[in-house]
Amino acid sequence: MTNSPSISIAETERLSLRRFTFEDAAFMLELMNTPAWLLYIGDRGVDTLEKAREYLLNGAMKSYEQYGYGPFVVCLKTGEGPIGVCGLYNRPTLEDVDIGFAFLPAYSGQGYAYEAAAAVMVLARQVFQLERIVAITLPENERSIKLLEKVGLTFEKMIQLSGDKDTLMLYAATYS
Repeated sequence: MTNSPSISIAETERLSLRRFTFEDAAFMLELMNTPAWLLYIGDRGVDTLEKAREYLLNGAMKSYEQYGYGPFVVCLKTGEGPIGVCGLYNRPTLEDVDIGFAFLPAYSGQGYAYEAAAAVMVLARQVFQLERIVAITLPENERSIKLLEKVGLTFEKMIQLSGDKDTLMLYAATYS
């Protein structure tokens, strides 16, 4: 693993994962305003490039500084631009590190999310030495549920995060 933002921190057969940079602001602006993001993750009010840069600075980049990990940009090895995000989040409303992912609509349903999430689970255990990974999802997000189960997480319980109106499913994997 490296601290350089432009160098891949994980690779799969088809994908490369790397840290976010400010150059990814336009991608994040697009991703955060897709129908799936708005439906399953929620509107974060990121509607300008400046707000996207602030979101990256206060989210991903701050997380890299504090923990060494965070959300990662997912790119195709064929050289196209970013297609999604997959990574590890320290949310103040959860006791454990959370895996999360989102992809542009054109790249959904092609196995990219599974490939990226499986790589992030390996990073979580082997590089970041995390003993427990959780994930949260809305009960109606069937694709997310299938993916979480496929990468080894199991349903634990229904939860409601403070300040959130939705009841969420909590999935987890524990390693020792």
